[in-house]
Amino acid sequence: MTESEVANRMFPRAHADWPDHQLILLDASDAVVATSNAMPLAWDGTDAHLPESWDEQVLRSASDLDSRRTSTALGAMLIVVGRNQRGGGLSGVMLGAMHAAGRAAAYQAVIACVRPTEKHRYPLTPIERYAEWLRPDGLPFDPWIRLHVRLGGRIVRAAPHSMRIRGSVADWERWTGLSFPDSGPYIMPTATSPVTIDLDRDEGVYFDQNVWVVHDLS
Repeated sequence: MTESEVANRMFPRAHADWPDHQLILLDASDAVVATSNAMPLAWDGTDAHLPESWDEQVLRSASDLDSRRTSTALGAMLIVVGRNQRGGGLSGVMLGAMHAAGRAAAYQAVIACVRPTEKHRYPLTPIERYAEWLRPDGLPFDPWIRLHVRLGGRIVRAAPHSMRIRGSVADWERWTGLSFPDSGPYIMPTATSPVTIDLDRDEGVYFDQNVWVVHDLS
């Protein structure tokens, strides 16, 4: 995930252009225990006008700012909780902080291209099907999607090509520690879908699979 060209280009802009939406959570000793990042964008409030992907979302934010279009929604980029603090509800705290920041800026919604936390366990299942999986209590199967729903989010649609990561075969071998002796799809640890290796083109392409969720702030 750290090899995304779009993410590596856009995160510095998030901090430079919208510092108020880059949040950190400190514990009693002032140690960082969680962070979140977001970029506002212009959205007309319809499902059809949602970006196609996480990549498109952050690129649209930058384009909207450069074109002086009025932002109407806060686009979630990332929430990270420290490894030793996971399971304590801090993800919900950070998502709530995004809601508060969005309301303070008079945005109509927080939109999130959510990366399902358990999708990597089912890399061959299409994200469209995975997004519809439910527990016996009727809530989403995936814990991260489930938390979004519990906090008022509405599942809109799958984003099968949410983030594209492309590199040479040598790049992918270095990034993953795997060998790719033949062209074709390969399953990787923690990846939501296989990476497709093409030896003739000396290229590997991976698409991270996400799910669009909208939090209405009105």
